[in-house]
Amino acid sequence: MTTTVKRAYNLNAGPSALPLEVLQKAQEELVDFKGAGMSVMEMSHRSKEYDEVHTEAIARLKKLFAIPDNYEVLFLQGGASLQFTMLAMNFLKEGQTASYVQTGSWSEKAFKEAKLLGDAKIIASSKDNNYKNIPTFDELTFSKEDAYVHITSNNTIFGTEWADFPDTGDVPLIADMSSDILSRPVDISKFAMIYAGAQKNLGPSGVTVVIIRKDFLETAADNIPTMLKYKTHAEKNSLYNTPPTFGIYMLGEVLKWVEAQGGVEAIAKRNKEKAALIYNVIDRSEGFYIGHAVEDSRSLMNITFRVADEDLEKQFFSGSERSRFCRTRRSPFSRRMSCIYIQCRTCRNV
Repeated sequence: MTTTVKRAYNLNAGPSALPLEVLQKAQEELVDFKGAGMSVMEMSHRSKEYDEVHTEAIARLKKLFAIPDNYEVLFLQGGASLQFTMLAMNFLKEGQTASYVQTGSWSEKAFKEAKLLGDAKIIASSKDNNYKNIPTFDELTFSKEDAYVHITSNNTIFGTEWADFPDTGDVPLIADMSSDILSRPVDISKFAMIYAGAQKNLGPSGVTVVIIRKDFLETAADNIPTMLKYKTHAEKNSLYNTPPTFGIYMLGEVLKWVEAQGGVEAIAKRNKEKAALIYNVIDRSEGFYIGHAVEDSRSLMNITFRVADEDLEKQFFSGSERSRFCRTRRSPFSRRMSCIYIQCRTCRNV
């Protein structure tokens, strides 16, 4: 007898929906993981069984995202928000300046943390335009002596995304890719470091992925607390202390799912097709819907818009909640509706 699974159309940014197949697999293995007689959540992170889960997740991410051999993949905790601090603690040294590009609320927070720890500057910003666009490469006024250049690749609240990434030469380029990692192929070699909270694209909350170039890692400061050193976690394969084992297991299962869909290239194609469906409706609505992002900065991951008539906008929200058609939310940063879908959680209504 087939059981019908009742699921909402979850369009929230994160924690976001996971593939149903992944949830069902986890359900099957929850009590007894591969005949071990215990759950992954109960296993020692030093055990052979968990080591296979851990190692396989790293290897699969390297393969899917085409991560070169001269990069380390770390599984950390604390979300991207802790990375704002760790990045500056490790790499913003006395006498140097870190350059930040402001494209939304998370880039603001990253800059704020860096300012607490050293000299940081904003080299380009679209704040005056209510973050409707991504600054052009020509606007990035960084110096070759800067410690690094930091960008946020996708901005969930404002619906903007970097279509391409700048060449910063010898200045290390750092990216917070929390909301679009694995949504499209990326030339990893352009970056000294990429970090991402898993809960938007890669798995459940609790895991943070860091992809860091080995020569850049070697330049990290040593006079900081042990747990806040990237070197600590790289030297111990992210097993210096107990990692979020179940979250890493789930991340590995999501990666298997992405692989089964055809890999990152197939996911990128699907994202473009889904995004075009909604953007076409907005563009052809003759002002009924008002998109937020300018066309050349539009995100393929997060589509932000408003209904021109505020009374109808209220009906949109209440109607979607009553019907369970989707879970939408009003942004706390501006008076507009955010309808959000994520590449790894293919929404059934899009």
